[in-house]
Amino acid sequence: MNQDGLFGPGSVTWRVMAEPVLFVGGFRALLMQGLHPRAMRGVIQNSALFDPSEAWARFLRTTEFVRVRTYGSAEEVEKAASRVRKIHATLTAYDPDVGDRYHLDEPDALRWVHVGEVDSYLSTARRSGVPLTDDEADRFVYEWRRAAEVVGLSPDEVPHSVGEMRDYIEAERPKLRFVPEAPHPLLMSLNPPLPARLTLLKPVFPWITAVAFASLPRWARRLYGLPATPFGDVWATMTLRTVRTGLNAVPRALRPAPH
Repeated sequence: MNQDGLFGPGSVTWRVMAEPVLFVGGFRALLMQGLHPRAMRGVIQNSALFDPSEAWARFLRTTEFVRVRTYGSAEEVEKAASRVRKIHATLTAYDPDVGDRYHLDEPDALRWVHVGEVDSYLSTARRSGVPLTDDEADRFVYEWRRAAEVVGLSPDEVPHSVGEMRDYIEAERPKLRFVPEAPHPLLMSLNPPLPARLTLLKPVFPWITAVAFASLPRWARRLYGLPATPFGDVWATMTLRTVRTGLNAVPRALRPAPH
C-alpha cells in the first residue's frame, strides 16, 4: 500500500468516486447488499441502522469509512480495516433458514457486499454520463480488489474485471431474496430518522431511494416486490444524467472536496 492508501491520484477510482452523483451509488449498494439473506440478517441483528435514535450516527460512520477507505492514507486505511475486521470477527447472527449462528466475516456474504458496492458505483457512474472506456471500467473493478482486503477477503477471491463481476452476480442470483423480517428500505425512506437540524432534508430521501431502486437490475427490483419495466430503466438513466449535470454545474469551490 502506497502513501496515498489503496488507490492514489492516478487511479480510475479517485476520478470516479469524486463525482457527487455517486451518493446514489452508495444507496444502490445498500439495496444490493439487502438481497443476500445472511448479509442482511447480519445487519438487522447487529446494526444501529434501523434504530431511529442511532441511525444517523451509524450512517455517518459508514460514510466516513467509505471516505477513508477511498482517499485515506495507508495508516488511516489500515486503522479502519483493523477495526472493521475485528467487528466482523466478533459479531454473529442467526439464520432461521438453516438454524445456525454465523460470524459476520464469512467470505460468501463479504464477497457479495463487496461486489454489490463495486457494481453500484460503476453502474451509477456510467449511466450518469461519467466518461469511462471499457478498459477503464475493467480497471476500476481491478483496483477495488485492494478494497476487498480491508474486510478480510483475499484479492483473488473477488472479480478482477467487469465480465467476471457480471458472471459472479449471475451465479449468485438463485441464492438471493429479500428476507421478510427486514424493514423495507422504501418505506423507511418515507420518514428517515434524521436529526432535528436536518428535518428539511426529509423529502429528499424518498427521492434518492426511488432513484437507487430504479437503477437496480430488473431482477433485483422484482425481488423487492417492485415494478421492473424498461421505462424504469430509462427514467433512472435520465434522472442520473440530469442529477450529474446539475451537481457538476455547482462551482468546484463550493463542492465538498472528495478527500
